[in-house]
Amino acid sequence: MKVVLLAGGLGTRISEESHLKPKPMIEIGEKPILWHIMKYYSQFGFHDFVICLGYKQYVVKEFFADYFLHTSDVTFDLANNSMEVHNNYSEPWKVTLVDTGLNTMTGGRVKRIQPFIGEEPFMLTYGDGVCDVDLNALLKFHESHGKIASMTTVNIAQLKGVLDIDDGDVVRSFREKDETDASLINGGFMVFNPEIFSYLDDDSTVLEQKPLQRLAAEGELMSFHHTGFWQCMDTQREMKKLEELWQSGKAPWKIWEK
Repeated sequence: MKVVLLAGGLGTRISEESHLKPKPMIEIGEKPILWHIMKYYSQFGFHDFVICLGYKQYVVKEFFADYFLHTSDVTFDLANNSMEVHNNYSEPWKVTLVDTGLNTMTGGRVKRIQPFIGEEPFMLTYGDGVCDVDLNALLKFHESHGKIASMTTVNIAQLKGVLDIDDGDVVRSFREKDETDASLINGGFMVFNPEIFSYLDDDSTVLEQKPLQRLAAEGELMSFHHTGFWQCMDTQREMKKLEELWQSGKAPWKIWEK
């Protein structure tokens, strides 16, 4: 199953860092948060990634093009114009990097990568948040209910999409959150059936607005409630929090050995 990562936004709320690089390339423990997210998915057996790029998309492409330089010791033989990689550890990843436009909205980005997905279900999340969600349980939940979309929901005070969820885990409504809310919110880490593409119009489509609202109204959006760790990285304070967790050796999302 493919994993789609939204990594094309401007990251204006953390502009101290994002004026130099895309927000998903901001580093936690000397590795981009995008890498952390991919490592997490990979531990559950999801190795095929489609990354939606936009702002400073070349930075992401160069990172993967030069991946060995970021992860291994190397010897450069300048006289013979060669490079030897030492202690090579290769991730089991297939990574498709797609320029989905500089100003394209989230739904438009997903629409643009449809040719790389085909007629199969796929996972999707944002390129700026980590968690300890059981992705196998999420997928099993999605397959069990037969609806178009499953969304991981968390209860935390953030300006994300607000959900009204009934006792059967069906999302009855979806709207943007305001500062007075204390409801469950959209935590990303979603699963979609290919029918989602018919809900996406063009580059101006915001996934979190009309498409999810329509899915909710039709009873096609289901909630996978997560009560464990979840943290996005919208601000310098949140970036520092994630860095401190990583340096402490207690980062909840680090479930791999290397």
